[in-house]
Amino acid sequence: MFFNSNYSEQNVSVDNQNMMMDNNCNPSVCECPQERCQTREIHHCIEHIIPINTKIINHHIYHHIYKPVYTCSEENICSSDSTCCM
Repeated sequence: MFFNSNYSEQNVSVDNQNMMMDNNCNPSVCECPQERCQTREIHHCIEHIIPINTKIINHHIYHHIYKPVYTCSEENICSSDSTCCM
């Protein structure tokens, strides 16, 4: 066999160039996904209707006032010996 050392060195250098090109052109490696946690506060206003009934209780307090009404009666009594009084 005939061995050409110059050709062999050229071949190695071409292989090295291809390898370097392959490193630059390889597809990206897909890593495991990382998760970022971002918290938010979302405030909601909920209107509550509270019925308020006002109940009025009337207390009737009676004060009795006595107002005298005067009357007068008259009685005539006849006393005599005679039978006629009138």
